[in-house]
Order: sequence, then C-alpha cells, then structure tokens
Amino acid sequence: MSEITDWTLVATADAIAAKKVSAREVTDALLQRIAVRQPLLNAYISVDPDRARASAREADERLARLGPSGPLHGIPLAHKDMFYRPGVPVTCGSKIRRDFKPDILATVLARLDAAGAITMGALNMSEFANGPTGVNVHYGAARSPWNPEHITGGSSSGSGSAVGGRLAYGSLGSDTGGSIRLPAGICGVYGIKATQGRVSRYGSMGLSFSLDNIGPLARTARDCARMLGVVAGADDDDPTAAPVPVDDYEAACNIGAKGLRIAVATNHYWDGMDSEIGGVLENALDMFGKLGASVSRRTVPFHEELRGLGNIVISSEFCTLHDDWLRNHHDDYAPLVRARMKQGYTFTAVDYLKAVQVRPRITNAFVDDVFGDADALFLPVLRFPVPKIADVDVRDGPRMNEILGSINHCTWPINYLGLPGLSVPAGFSRSGLPVGFQLVGRPFDEAMLFRIAAAYERETGWTERRPEIAG
Repeated sequence: MSEITDWTLVATADAIAAKKVSAREVTDALLQRIAVRQPLLNAYISVDPDRARASAREADERLARLGPSGPLHGIPLAHKDMFYRPGVPVTCGSKIRRDFKPDILATVLARLDAAGAITMGALNMSEFANGPTGVNVHYGAARSPWNPEHITGGSSSGSGSAVGGRLAYGSLGSDTGGSIRLPAGICGVYGIKATQGRVSRYGSMGLSFSLDNIGPLARTARDCARMLGVVAGADDDDPTAAPVPVDDYEAACNIGAKGLRIAVATNHYWDGMDSEIGGVLENALDMFGKLGASVSRRTVPFHEELRGLGNIVISSEFCTLHDDWLRNHHDDYAPLVRARMKQGYTFTAVDYLKAVQVRPRITNAFVDDVFGDADALFLPVLRFPVPKIADVDVRDGPRMNEILGSINHCTWPINYLGLPGLSVPAGFSRSGLPVGFQLVGRPFDEAMLFRIAAAYERETGWTERRPEIAG
C-alpha cells in the first residue's frame, strides 16, 4: 500500500468514511510529512498540530456516532494565509498584519468545516496576494516540490507547494490575475478560478474587489471538483456571490470528452512560446483528439486591450484598499509590492471608471465570439520552463514589470473577463518540472471544464507522478 499522504483527497475521504483508516491516522501521517518537507519547501507560514489533532479526534468520534459530516469528513487541508477565523492570526503574507486576529469567520472556511474538513495551518503567499512568483521577503519564498530552487508561482505559492508536495490534500487560494492557476500549473496540480461571483469572498483578504476570486487547488480533477462543490454558492454575507445553482462537478468528471469542441487561441497566448513547452502542449491537444473531441485553432478578440484594462482595475483598487497603510506603514511593505501598488496612483478616476464600464460589453462579445462554436478554450499557463527563484527575485528593479508580466501573460486576461479557468497538469519538461494548460469556459460552466480535464487525466495519469524530494 502507498503512503497515506500520497492518496488523493477523494480516495482518503472514502477510506475514512469506510473506517479503513482514521482521521487521526491521516492527520498524524501528514504532520510527519510536514515536519520533514516544510524546512525544504517553506510551504507553511504556521502549522497548528494541536488544533489539527483535536479536530481529527472529534471527526473520528463523530463518525463512530453519526457517520460522516460531509464529503470532506476527516480530510486535512491547509489554506493561503488570508482567510479569517476568529482569534487565529492571519498574516496575509505581510509584516503589517503579522499579529492580526480577525473576529469573523470566512464563509468558505465555514463551509469546509461543515463538510468535515480539518485545518492543518496557514500557507505561505505573496505579500497581500501581490506577485506571480511566490517570492516573499517577510516569510521567505515557497519552493517547488519538484525542485526547490524553482518558483511555485504566486500568489497562492504555499498552496501550490503544499498540495504538490503532499503536505495537504487540498487548499484554498485566491486568483486576481492567475494566483491559483499559476501555482497549480507550475506545481503539477489542479486549480480553478471559477466564474466571478461563483464563490463567496466574505471573510477573506481583498486585493481587487472587482476581480478577486476564491478557489481550490487539489491533486486531481475530482478532488478539485469536490472542494469547489463545497465552497461554491450564494451567500447572504456577500452580495457579490451569485445566486446561481451549483452544478454537480464530480458527476461531470464521469462523462468523458467525446463530441466536445475545444478551441485553441493562436494569438497572444502563444507569443514567444518555448519550443519544448509548446511540444508538451501539442501532445495534450493530440490526446483530446484521441478522446473524441474536436480541436480547432483560431484567433481570439480583445487580447491587446485586456491586459491594460485589467491592470487599471487591479492597480486602482489595490492602492485604494492600502492607501492609509501605504502612507503610515510605507517601509513595512516589500519594495516590489510597494512599487506595484504605487502604479495605481498613475491612473485617473476616468481611466478606472471607463475600464469598469466597458467590462460587461467586452466580456459578452468575447463569449459570443469564442464560445459560439466551442465548449472550452485551451490556453497555456506558462510559455517557458519554470524559472529559478534567483532569476525572478527582481524586487523593484528596472525589469520588475517585464519579469512579472511574462509570468502572468497567459492567466491575466481571464480575470478581467470574469470567466472560469481551470489549470490542468499536462506533463513535464526535460528537467522534470511540471507543464500545465488552462481550460476556459462560459460563465458558470465549471462543470464542462472538469468534464474535459477528468477525461484527459484518466488517459494520461500525470497526477500519479510523485515528487522525489527527500522524505
């Protein structure tokens, strides 16, 4: 039998529900793995073994008396350190909030609790969720579980490292310009930025109130689907959470891809594509053909406008949220975060309002154009091999925007459009580092993305490969 920590989330939940293994055994095994790998990966900002073991004990007692409390009963998870739980420190990856203790409970955590999940601790992240590399000057960079010299992607850096490195069965992250999809693709796991408004943001740290999304990272398509099914849905505490019925995402994983239509964007996203990474992605497209899906290539509209419009919205809203702190705690920000934030002051109110005003029109036109004859859009996650931490730790230097922009080049536009995007493991480069692609869909059609991804996963088995780092 393989180690418990190498089991998938769904397999582990099934084993706990069937009493083949206890929640305490699973939690203890994971804590042992964390003790060995955390010094190497720096995925966690804090680990709470006492709380985790107490929760596991309660889960086992509850199971013996009443059965499982939900689809995540006894499953150890860990989340980006930006979700509020009363009395528990939430750093947001920053110096400014190092000692902050909220007095409210995030809706997503409440829903995971009700489903039976156990929280192991808080995961590393880019400071205030600002940065696609995962470098953090306050807590150190989270590191790739496939090669610790390389980045995890950000800003949900610890989430990618922990799930990929088998230090958590799943994790919640946030995505404003790729911050779930980048770490997922770079660390060889799944991660979904659902449709804008699909998941409540109540009780979570904000970066851009127009573009922020909360979503899960997990080992397999089914694992990710189960977590999204738990946290998605309307919320009385968050008026931006859409009152749209939640689909059965796990059921969609069983259907297959035969007869589906996949469009491949040939412009913008493939500019400057590394030949090795492009070859891996072409192999993935060939597999879709073998699964019975049709693949067509086409240009997509608005690619030149989307980056600029998204930058106006994110930068303006970020510096608005941080205006007081920036004035009163200027030196407590990392140079990179401070420099990126100040860019928001260069935009006028007219610039911002125009960017917000044209968003629905551009989104509707994009959806009509792309999804009139396609069920999903195929995009890269990263156009080049995963870089080393040392090569992208640019601070506020002259290449800051160039380096960061190259990393989120393919993920950034989807946030402005508000569309769902799922990062899918696609294989590995010659150096042994993961390669991923994105599937983008119509609004609130996350089930379609899971359907396609699960069919691909069954035929390729990429998620079965295990990082061979020590421990």
